[in-house]
This record gives sequence, structure tokens and C-alpha cells, in this order.
Amino acid sequence: MKIKALFPGSFIAVITGLAALFLAEYYNAPAMLFALLLGIALSFLHEETKCKAGIEFTASTVLRIGVALLGFRIAFDDLMSLGWSTALLLIAAISSTIIVGVLLSRVMGMSRRFGMLTGGSVAICGASAAMAISAILPNDKNKERDTLLTIIGVTSLSTIAMVLYPIIATKLGLTEHDTSIFLGGTIHDVAQVVGAGYSVSEQTGDLSTLVKLVRVSFLMPVVLMMLLALREQCKHDKQVDHKPHFPNFLIAFVVFMVINSLVDLPTVITEGATTISRFALVIAIAAIGMKSNLSKLTSVGVKPIIIMVAETVWIALFILIYLLCLTMMG
Repeated sequence: MKIKALFPGSFIAVITGLAALFLAEYYNAPAMLFALLLGIALSFLHEETKCKAGIEFTASTVLRIGVALLGFRIAFDDLMSLGWSTALLLIAAISSTIIVGVLLSRVMGMSRRFGMLTGGSVAICGASAAMAISAILPNDKNKERDTLLTIIGVTSLSTIAMVLYPIIATKLGLTEHDTSIFLGGTIHDVAQVVGAGYSVSEQTGDLSTLVKLVRVSFLMPVVLMMLLALREQCKHDKQVDHKPHFPNFLIAFVVFMVINSLVDLPTVITEGATTISRFALVIAIAAIGMKSNLSKLTSVGVKPIIIMVAETVWIALFILIYLLCLTMMG
């Protein structure tokens, strides 16, 4: 596709992303939520205008670039430094949250894919995980609506958790170490983990961020397992023409993670990749917002909210009960 055709829509998405970052800095609030809301306000631009091709490109290709570059944030040493007990706790919390999401979605009349999308987002890294999982889901009429609902939900819940969870940890008398695991293991988005952790202490901020990054490292295996499950489901679903395939951005994610683990990269490279990744995801969310249809969002009702709140409460209680039990046994 010619650059000339992509420029108007991509330029609008970039400007919207910059505006979202400015508002986020000014109001100390999530940039991704601002990007999504601003994008929704500009959704008329996607309707048969010169901007449509660029918006589509930003919402798909730029999104995948942003997710792939997340690999530079992860190193195998992070997992080893936390110890196997914490790693196993995170694996159990992530797995059970996704299962709870799928079961609740079926019980409440939503699709299994919606449960995978929300469960994976709550369990791993919020909006970033939502976009990565959405990228492998087969295209259907509800895919974009469900992605938008998930991003709005997990970002809002993550912001609430950033304020409430440090208070809960203090009231329960958790140690600095346990508070770090609680915050890093339960809050959805990385930025909110950083905000919550450093509001307690510098040491808590450092360790909770490390725990969160280990959670992010599970994005690749979780998305891969979901991909395999979807492929198996599609084999038995004759109505689905599109069979999910292993995406290139996931391969790139793994390659970048391995490079970051085996090579001592200069800080300027890792921080630069992280900055590019964050901006790519922000403008991609803005573009996804531009593709939205508000009437579809409001037609779903409260079911998605109930599901995401239940998933959020589940992972918080799962890790909190484990930490409290350890304290009583010690």
C-alpha cells in the first residue's frame, strides 16, 4: 500500500496519541485510556474517508510492532531473580484467571473468545495483552467491540487498583516483600504497578515492577496456547474460514526477549525500544478507538463489566490469600 494513502489516517492517529500522552502527563492518568477515548471521539474519520487506510494500518501493523518490542522489556534473569515459588504462584494465578474468565463468559452468555480476551488481559498486562490476544483472534462482527470493551475495562480497573491496593496491603500488615508481590502480581497495567509500588517505597516500587515484568513475560506462551486452542476449535467449526496462524509479531517478541536475555544491551537500546513500543501501542489504541461504533459498545450491557470485575477480584484474592497463608505458617 502506498505511503500517500496511509499518511492521513496514520498522521491523525499519531497526533491523537501525542494528545493522549500530554493529557496523561498533565492529569497523571493512563495514556491508553485517553488515547482510546479521543479515538472514539474521532470515529467519524474512519467512515469512508481518506483517513480509513491509515487508521486500519495503525490499528493492525503498528499495533503488532508495539507488542513485538515489548520483548526488550523482558530478560530470563528477571524470572530467576524472583525464585521458582513466586514464578509458580504467578503461573497459577494467570492460568486460573483465564479459566475463570472463560467459564464466566459462557455462564453469562458471552463467547469463549471474550473470556480468553478479558482473562488474558487481567492476568498478564492489561491493554497490551488485550491487543496482543485480539491480534490472533479470528475476525468476526464482535471482535473490535470486545477489544474496546476490554481495554476500557482493564485500564479503568487498573487505575482503581493502583489507588486501593497499597491501602489494602497496609491494612493487612503485609511486609514490603509481600506488598511488592501483591501489587506486581495483581494490577493489570505496568504503569499502574509503578505508580502503586513507588507510592509505598522505592524498594517496593523496584520489586513490584520486576514482578510485573515477569508477568509480562508470560504473554508469549499464553498467546501461543490460545492460538493452538483456537486452531483446534476452528477445525471443528465449518463456519469459520479464517484459521488463526502463528503471527510474526509473536516470533519477533520471542527473538527480542532472547536477545535481551543473552546480550548485555546498552540502556539506550532497551529504553528506546520500550519508548517506541509504548508510543506505538498508544497510537494503535487511538486508531482502534477511531474504528469503534458506540452503539455496539452500549448494546452489550453490564455483563462484560461483571466478568472483568470478577476476574480482577479473583487474581487479587488468589495472590493475597497465598501471601497471608505464608505469613501465618511462618
